[in-house]
Amino acid sequence: MRVIFRDRAEAGRALGRRLADERLEDPVVLGLPRGGVVVAAEVADALDAPLDVAVARKLGVPWQPELAFGAVAQGVVALREDVIAAARLDRELIDDAAARESAKLAELAERHRGGLPPVPVRGRTAIIVDDGLATGATATAAVRSVRGHEPKRLVVAVPVCAAQTANELRTEVDDVFCLGEYRDFHSVGLYYEDFASVSDEEVRLLIARSRRATLGR
Repeated sequence: MRVIFRDRAEAGRALGRRLADERLEDPVVLGLPRGGVVVAAEVADALDAPLDVAVARKLGVPWQPELAFGAVAQGVVALREDVIAAARLDRELIDDAAARESAKLAELAERHRGGLPPVPVRGRTAIIVDDGLATGATATAAVRSVRGHEPKRLVVAVPVCAAQTANELRTEVDDVFCLGEYRDFHSVGLYYEDFASVSDEEVRLLIARSRRATLGR
């Protein structure tokens, strides 16, 4: 039976309850912009943890942009060679796309944080959160980038995911938490009644609110 969430906030609350049971040590929650930050904000509230972003950019097949052949994050280019081979993408196209999207990362991180500093993850449990995993390209890039900041433990947490993608990610992180894991996975939006676009302003407000709450504790 397929799990359907009303919206990202409801999914985040359910995911937060699941993670609270794990008693993760010294957590910091990193949402993938933009929809993942809405889920991550609820998780951060549930865990009484700080919220930040893990900025990664999908690299889409030009004639099918929703199909990722890879993703970039700070210092990382993660490619899906199976998609590249199937789409017959040439290396010049791949390199150009990776360079173009990588150049946007610092500006996007600044925009999403609204000028706030990043939350340190060294020696902590870093929890990378998205609203769902299809190919897992952006999550993989984010994981590899965050690992460079030396967290003590690194996990991925999502409301829904493709089973194969979750299994692939388990080779990259200490654990993957997914409330609904499916072998026959459809696009992430089909698991939500409301899957509306999320603006940069919403992301900034969620992070600012979380930081104020954290300082008040």
